[in-house]
Amino acid sequence: MLPTSPDRRSMRRFDMRLPAAIRLNGDGANEFLTETQNVSARGVFFYLDRAVASGSRIEVTLTFPPHVTLTDPVRVRFAARVIRVETPLPSARIGIAAVIEEYEFLRTTPASDFASMPQEWKMNPDPTQ
Repeated sequence: MLPTSPDRRSMRRFDMRLPAAIRLNGDGANEFLTETQNVSARGVFFYLDRAVASGSRIEVTLTFPPHVTLTDPVRVRFAARVIRVETPLPSARIGIAAVIEEYEFLRTTPASDFASMPQEWKMNPDPTQ
């Protein structure tokens, strides 16, 4: 008999470092910039420098760069619910896992949106990362 796994993911996760803007409780004044650690069709994991309560609703805007889309950058905004909070040592960032509840694709001006991204988000020369 195979041992049971504590991993409850129903969709494959992809290790992807994508620029992300996080809004807590739909408040535009509380927007925090970070990057994802992994994404799937139903969820996302990222780190913040502040605590977010499990069950909180958040808004996340991601930008998929050309090396992922194989075309122009694509921005997606989604409403999500925090399902897990990983609290490490006091000085470290806090891991947030959220399930996507609804999403929308955003119109963007490709050149201006992509130009403002940090260089490390524009390409990944090592395909194993």
